[in-house]
Amino acid sequence: MAYAIMLLRDRSRLLDCNGRMNCSPIGCCALAGTTYDTDRHLEAELLGFDGICHNSLDGVSDRDFALELMSTLSILMMHLSRLAEEMILWASWEFRFIELSDAYTTGSSIMPQKRNADMAELVRGKTGRVYGDLMALLTTLKGLPLAYNKDMQEDKECVFDACDTVKMCLRVFAPMLATMTVRTDNMLRAAQTGFINATDLADYLVRKGLPFRTASKLSGQLVARCMKDGQVLETLPLAVYNEYSPLFGQDLYDQIALNTCLEKRISEGGTSSASVKKQITYVKEVLNHDKSIH
Repeated sequence: MAYAIMLLRDRSRLLDCNGRMNCSPIGCCALAGTTYDTDRHLEAELLGFDGICHNSLDGVSDRDFALELMSTLSILMMHLSRLAEEMILWASWEFRFIELSDAYTTGSSIMPQKRNADMAELVRGKTGRVYGDLMALLTTLKGLPLAYNKDMQEDKECVFDACDTVKMCLRVFAPMLATMTVRTDNMLRAAQTGFINATDLADYLVRKGLPFRTASKLSGQLVARCMKDGQVLETLPLAVYNEYSPLFGQDLYDQIALNTCLEKRISEGGTSSASVKKQITYVKEVLNHDKSIH
């Protein structure tokens, strides 16, 4: 859902770009407008533009719309790259949080047992290409005087390449996500051995009346004990807990169960089931609203 919210922002920025891009330069001529009595607003309307460029010099030399689009595409690719990096890590043998479909992996050139997450790696790599397109055009424009200069023909290659690259990455990414297998068993085991519920252990003691500073220190000591004994917080015997504090009771295990820890994050945007469902509903409503107005 975190990445869904990021992509919603990307979608919103793309829609914003469209509004500033759709201005008619017709009538600006080479730089100073025309001596003929023309109705630029009527021309813009007939050609499907939202409005006109209000200054002839700017109308000829402006490439902000291209830069804004490429900047938005660069941010979008950054989000895809971050998700690609997580998928590459999660698909590795060390994590095994997910398994990617064979359609989006390739074999190793030397190790027959490997399934390389090449599609995700390529998306991550293509991000630098889109960044490069943006930087190329920024660099081209940075020292140009008004109005039109032939240097500006360089904008086409940058814009078209960035758009084509992003479209290609999105076409690959959606089905790659849809066909992957999520290994919740490995995720649960990693969460347990990572002691992600140590804060909830401290909160348990706070609810029993212990100051948080002391509770946090005790939780850290118990995590160290677990690591020494090869245990996790959920399996450490109550007798061991009571060596550190008499406040621990049998109700402890329910309070530090990982599902309980998730469900207790009830603030809006948190990890509880109700909160996540609300986020999913929000994303669907935004997408459906966008479809109805465009």
